[in-house]
Amino acid sequence: MSGKYQTTGTQKMAGLGRGFNTLWAATIVSNIGDGIAAAAAPLLVASVTDDPVLVGLAVFVQQLPWVLFSLVSGVFVDRLDRRWLIVVVNVLRGLVVGVLALAVWQDMATIPVIYAAGFLLGTCETLSDNASGTLIPMIVKSADLPRANARMQTAFFAVNQFAAPPLGAALFVMATALPFGINAVTFVLAAVLFSTLRGVRRAAPAERRSVRADIGEGLRWLWNHSTLRMLTVVLFLMNITYMAGFSILVLYSRDRLGLNEYGYGLLITAYAVGALTGAMIAPRLQRRFSDSLLLRAGLVVETLTHVGLALAGTVWVAGPVLIVFGVHCSILGAVSVTLRQRTVPDQLRGRVQSVYMMFAVGGFALGSLVGGLIARWIGITGPFWVSAVVMAVLMGVAWRPFGRRLFPSGADRGEDGHDGRRDSQAPVAR
Repeated sequence: MSGKYQTTGTQKMAGLGRGFNTLWAATIVSNIGDGIAAAAAPLLVASVTDDPVLVGLAVFVQQLPWVLFSLVSGVFVDRLDRRWLIVVVNVLRGLVVGVLALAVWQDMATIPVIYAAGFLLGTCETLSDNASGTLIPMIVKSADLPRANARMQTAFFAVNQFAAPPLGAALFVMATALPFGINAVTFVLAAVLFSTLRGVRRAAPAERRSVRADIGEGLRWLWNHSTLRMLTVVLFLMNITYMAGFSILVLYSRDRLGLNEYGYGLLITAYAVGALTGAMIAPRLQRRFSDSLLLRAGLVVETLTHVGLALAGTVWVAGPVLIVFGVHCSILGAVSVTLRQRTVPDQLRGRVQSVYMMFAVGGFALGSLVGGLIARWIGITGPFWVSAVVMAVLMGVAWRPFGRRLFPSGADRGEDGHDGRRDSQAPVAR
């Protein structure tokens, strides 16, 4: 079967439509639980071990499935009913986190148990995240994508990384199993909301081919578009440097900044404040400035972030650095996501996104793996110093290519989401 969908005109409403509102609500619910668990999970690992390598590996094992299974997941996202695929996977994720909560409650959450739960959750995410990433361009018009993405990013950062993490840290202090139990419940509630999603319908089935052939089509489409290929590689390297330091942030906040569990949650919130601000201003910046300028600015901010965190000795320095970094992450994400949504044909979205996600999350996985090793080798600020050096080199390499007019502006694009030119079938990037 094909995963191609079309928007149904009868359900279009004022604003972005009923379908988008349902998707937005489901995203908020799942992000409440994810944000709570995002703060509680590193605290759980740190309560079991002080080894920075083991702490970093906890992040690595959850991201490893993206390297192993992302391409195959993309094929099934394009073949199956994406809405019901998300429903089923969310129920499974609820079960996995529920079992982890029970293990924590019974004082049986050892490192192998935590790793196993993380790996299973990561495997489920390769399906759910690939599928959910294709829904917005099926529900809203191309011209509305920056606004829709801004609303989704605002919801994510306001809930997942602003409001929920301090709550997750507080709940962990009250009862270590509680944040994971709440996360399990929110997965199930999100599944219920996704099951009510309307506004998309499936087109006629396409010719069935082998999984290998479908993967090859997605890889070729991405590879043949030089801009998308270049940006994907750059973001892969940026994610390695990012996660090398942030995978041990819980230890950095405790050992370098002298913060307790509540302080760690507030440190994450500082990043979320910036990210929320960036999500709100991103559409305006995209209209006013070129993609090239925004990408170049992102290279500079990313490099200086690592320098700032390496030098910071108090939360009063690290906090503002993370706020600025959060603004940058939202703007960079807005540019890349909108571009990919407008360019990739619907019948290929799952597969092309799966290639992109394999590199993007693969960078996170590799960074989390080496971050702990670097911290053990040269100290807790070592990953930030190494990342700063790597980013400085990457900035020098990418500066000139990013100076070109990489992509046509939103006004130059057709209503179907592709460039106005007739031969716009070759791929584009993040």
